[in-house]
Amino acid sequence: MKKISLYTFAVVLLVGGKSFAQEERDRVITTAASTLMIAADARAAGLGDQGVATSADAYSQQWNPAKYVFVQSEQGLGVNYTPYLSELVNDIFLGNVTYYNRISERSAFGASLKYFSMGNIEARDYPDEVARILSPNEFTLDLSYALKLSDHFSMAVAGRFLRSDLKIAELDPDASAANTFGVDVSAFYQSDQIDFTQFDGRWRAGVNISNIGPKIKYDAGGQENFIPTNLKLGGGFDFILDNSNRIGTYLEFNKLLVPTPQDFDGDGDRDAEDIQEYNSIGAIEGIFKSFGDAPDGMSEELKEITYAVGAEYVYEEVFSLRTGYFHESPEKGSREFISFGAGFRHNIVDIDLSYLFSTSEVVSPLEGTLRFGLTFNFGSEYEQY
Repeated sequence: MKKISLYTFAVVLLVGGKSFAQEERDRVITTAASTLMIAADARAAGLGDQGVATSADAYSQQWNPAKYVFVQSEQGLGVNYTPYLSELVNDIFLGNVTYYNRISERSAFGASLKYFSMGNIEARDYPDEVARILSPNEFTLDLSYALKLSDHFSMAVAGRFLRSDLKIAELDPDASAANTFGVDVSAFYQSDQIDFTQFDGRWRAGVNISNIGPKIKYDAGGQENFIPTNLKLGGGFDFILDNSNRIGTYLEFNKLLVPTPQDFDGDGDRDAEDIQEYNSIGAIEGIFKSFGDAPDGMSEELKEITYAVGAEYVYEEVFSLRTGYFHESPEKGSREFISFGAGFRHNIVDIDLSYLFSTSEVVSPLEGTLRFGLTFNFGSEYEQY
């Protein structure tokens, strides 16, 4: 296990601080608890980090819990492991455990736990001092309930408890673990199988407003930070070629419902008064402001929308190949990557893998990372929709 000294960690913070200063000039939207936005399952990662309108699976909790009433197995348990910054260290990771239960034809509930570990950090005041081992981490606990309102349409609500213990007390004696909560509201549509001339097909659509909740702060006198309230909107279509072959195609748009940092007083610089005014915006007020507060108007608002496209080939419901592309404006973060994935089913077990390649100058922390997931399916099977 690699260790990071307090000095090295401080250097990392300084580098990050310079990057953040550049981000402020570019009006990049930053939030606390950004790990909530990381794809925690290998299937969604293989499709370009999307899942709001894909076919239902055990990991619908993060993307759109309304999908749970369309899943085929009565119960499911999923476990995923995602290394983070794997080309630099080997002890930073994101783990995810998800369980769902279709308690009837029309309703289902889900629960999940996400845990992000920054590994172990050795803190010393002097070179010859015995190291103090620090383990910054963050976790969320989610519960959701989904209800089918018609044969083709469902809605869901989810609640989320977040505990963030990432701020290092050795650097800030007043720092402490921060707690908050969030609420998701989502909807999902799935059509019947439609008979076309050369193939059958099925439409899907989904929307999810996630992480609606109060701001978070790490010490009594510190500033409050927005959590990543987010709007996902997507659609998909299955090309059902025959009983053995199916190709799913998907498109998803995302927008952070968080205000844009900016020069409020118009003096050409973001000073302390601008930052204070930005921090005074409330969480709910910020959601509404986020749709029209970009200083350059609609052109900049559109740049705050990311998009992902993906495709999934499924053979005999036992083997899958996936690919996806994710794009974010260079002025708003510059995340851009291509992902690949595969899935295998044996009896009640699904195995999913994915891999990511950055296609922008900003290299993803997940570059070169192999994500791995297992899903166990239990109970009776509901008929195919």
